[in-house]
Amino acid sequence: MPPGYAFNLPKTLRLRSFAKINTGLKILAKRPDGFHELRTIYQTIGLHDSLEISISKAGKGIDVECDNPAIPAGPGNLVYRTCDAWAQARGWRGNIQVRIAKRIPLGSGLGGASTNAAATILGLEKLSGNHLDFSERHKLAAGLGSDVPLFLLGGRVLGCGRGEDVYPLTDLPSRACLVIFPGFSISTAEAYREAGLRLTEKGGTAYIGSFGAWPHFPLMSWGPAENDFEYVVFARWPQLARLKRRLIRAGAEVASLTGSGSAVYALFSSSRQLARASKLIPKGWLIFPTRTLVRADYHQELFVD
Repeated sequence: MPPGYAFNLPKTLRLRSFAKINTGLKILAKRPDGFHELRTIYQTIGLHDSLEISISKAGKGIDVECDNPAIPAGPGNLVYRTCDAWAQARGWRGNIQVRIAKRIPLGSGLGGASTNAAATILGLEKLSGNHLDFSERHKLAAGLGSDVPLFLLGGRVLGCGRGEDVYPLTDLPSRACLVIFPGFSISTAEAYREAGLRLTEKGGTAYIGSFGAWPHFPLMSWGPAENDFEYVVFARWPQLARLKRRLIRAGAEVASLTGSGSAVYALFSSSRQLARASKLIPKGWLIFPTRTLVRADYHQELFVD
């Protein structure tokens, strides 16, 4: 076993794995690697999954379990691949076990798999006492998924490139946040394909390829939050567009699709407004009352006492 492991640390650790919303998302040109260039502002929120991570010098291999049967347990699970990538990067030859309790809906645009991966990296570092430097940690996270690096920072984050090139922004005062999941998932790959076609037809390559075409995202206020995915997602699921309008009429400071959907969120200046808006949600849709999470609170609440 390589040097640098602090085995006097706890061998089991529990973490909260927080979700994100996008308070603005602009799709630009398609890159040579097949991904789309984008600009977005991420914001972490209090809605979270729960992870329990254990490491041991005894035994070998990776064991990942999840309470949601729709999520694979083996190499098809992003947390499994995260453990494997971390073990290779740090020369770890012992056993890693991860238990995941899911609350973030799948295919919702809330970053459920990505936040689990980032929390796993941070948890393994704390358990082992063997920490990657900033650039190594970011490289590992970016190789796992475009949204993973933002969860290493938390709070309000500017995302460039395919979303993995992240920069911490000044946090805004916390807001009551209502997240609504309609009960169905949306394929991110399909949404990108349809959005790219629509933008090309609308304005041509110069429109989506120009950095100058990126509209101004307000850096010192919550809104407006323009999301290019809304054009294609709302056309196919108009009930989501109706929900957004309803939330704005109910007093939301900002209401938008998050990521490529299917979840919609709304930010309110008070919990009372949020409670009133919750009564407007269609029957059978899932409602998650929560709050935006500034960077300091994100890191303070990440590890469970």
